[in-house]
Parts: sequence; structure tokens; C-alpha cells
Amino acid sequence: MAQRVSDRPNSDQMSKTIETNSTPWLLLVFSLPANKASARVGIWRKLQRYGTLALRNSGYLLPNTPTNHERFAWLATSIRGSKGEASVLQVRSIDDPPLERLRHLFQEERRPDYNALIEEIQKLNSSSQGFPNQLAKMKRRFDEISEIDFFACPLRVKAEEVLYEAQHPATKQVQVAKGRLSKMAYQRRAWITRPRPGIDRVSSAWLIQRFIDSKAAFLFGNEPSSHPKAVPFDMYEGGGFGHEGENCTFETLCLRFGIRDKVVHRIGQAIHDADFDDGKFGRTEGITINHVLKGWAKQGLPDDELLRRGMDLIEGLYRSIT
Repeated sequence: MAQRVSDRPNSDQMSKTIETNSTPWLLLVFSLPANKASARVGIWRKLQRYGTLALRNSGYLLPNTPTNHERFAWLATSIRGSKGEASVLQVRSIDDPPLERLRHLFQEERRPDYNALIEEIQKLNSSSQGFPNQLAKMKRRFDEISEIDFFACPLRVKAEEVLYEAQHPATKQVQVAKGRLSKMAYQRRAWITRPRPGIDRVSSAWLIQRFIDSKAAFLFGNEPSSHPKAVPFDMYEGGGFGHEGENCTFETLCLRFGIRDKVVHRIGQAIHDADFDDGKFGRTEGITINHVLKGWAKQGLPDDELLRRGMDLIEGLYRSIT
């Protein structure tokens, strides 16, 4: 995966910046003469490229980082050069919309960008002569979007997966086997998944240990080949169990092993909504658990502790519904 811009904080750092910075926001307010239509279009395009959020009729908002401050400062200079007026304000707090709503609005601003990118990547033909150049273009576009994805839009994960699969067509996830699988063939196994487990991996591990392999051991790594006897789940490569069609890994495991528990089915809907953020089933339990997992991850908990705590949460959810 291509490297991110080095001076751009990641989503966890951005959240910490917002929480600890005494003036966490930048607000650009400006006006241009009515006869400066072309200048107005140019300014608007830059605002879009910088990932700003229109704050009602007050101006344009960005998290307060050195890069964003420099961009607003140059933009204000350009506006003044077009006979307009501009001010860059450092804002201490915003009471409406509240912080969580602002984060959500920033995420929603990036959703159309990621959707368009995913569609373009999926149209690529790896056998065509221009494929390397087209793929390089898609990677540059991903970097551009992720640079202004200040609060980790959920679709970013999907875009990363699709881009990775386009770059590594030979290692694209495949089904372990077609049709129903026997649990007896998956007893006392080691199961491997990616580090820093989120909602789909945590719930899948719970499902594996609760309904498939009660003696399962869980490993973490990005290369399944380093543990060839382990069963991969929710990995970008290496086969095993993962996203299939419109199903998250949890749903795939349920289908493959014929798990028909009604409570598990309801939990699967909640995991789907949290993992894909598509509101398909209208369930919010998984979203809440996912926020808790992200909070623990920010505290620096090791992978095995994150997994254990997350599995306990899913078990609690299961018992509360039963």
C-alpha cells in the first residue's frame, strides 16, 4: 500500500489532536466581489481538494494541523489578491454540531470519493496493456482521498481491500470450499487474522470459539504463509474465510458452517452494519461495540487483549438477547 503524506496525522492522532488542542479547528470565512465568478470557482475547487466541511453559512472548517493552516493561509492570500476579504480563525470549540456529529459529517464527505474509487478499481482489467498505469493512477487517487480523510471513513477499509486485490490478483481471497463445511475438520486449530482486531474479526473469533472450534487458538499477522497450518480469517490474502459478496466474515462463517442460531443471526446483522456501515439491517449494537474497540486500541492494548475483551463484549451481547 502506498505511503501516506508524512505530515498528516492518522485518524487516531487526529482524534487526539481534536481532544487535546486548545484551538482544534480552523475556520475560513471569506467574500468575493460578484464579478469574480472564475475566482470563486477556483476557490471552491481548492476547498473541495482540501477536504473542508461547509459549516452552515459561517465558512469552511478543517482540523487544526500545520498543513491545513498553511493551505488556508495561502487560500486567504489568493482571495485577497482577487479583491476579496478573508480571515482564518482558530476555533476553540463548536457546540452545534457537537464533536461526534462533526466527525460523522467529515466521514460522509469522503464516502462518495471512496465509492467512486472502488468502482473505478473494479473496472480495471489486469490483462490490458495499460493496466500498470491505470493502477498507479488509482493508488495516487487513494492517497489523495486518504490525505483528507481526517476521521477514518468506514469505506476506506473497503477501498484498501479492493486496491490490494487489484495489485495482487494471484493472492485474491478465495473460498475455502464451496457449500457446507464440517466443523469436525476444524477442531483444535490455530486461526490467524490481521493485527489490531476490529468488530468483524473480534466477532468472528467469538463465533469460531463458541460454535465451531471450542479449543481454537488465535494468532495475528499480515502474512498467512508464516503460519501455513493456521486457518486465515478476515485476511486480505491467503485464502481462508473472509468477505464474500455482500457478506462480512462473520456472515461467511455462519453460512459455511451452517450456524442457524437465531441470536447469532441477529448479531450477524449488527456486525454487518458496523463493518460495512451501510445500514442494511438498521442495527446499532455492533457500531457501539466497534467504538469501544477503537477506544481500547487507542489505549495501546496488545492484540490478544483486544481480542479477548472484544469477545467478552460479543458474549455479553449474545446472552442479553438470548
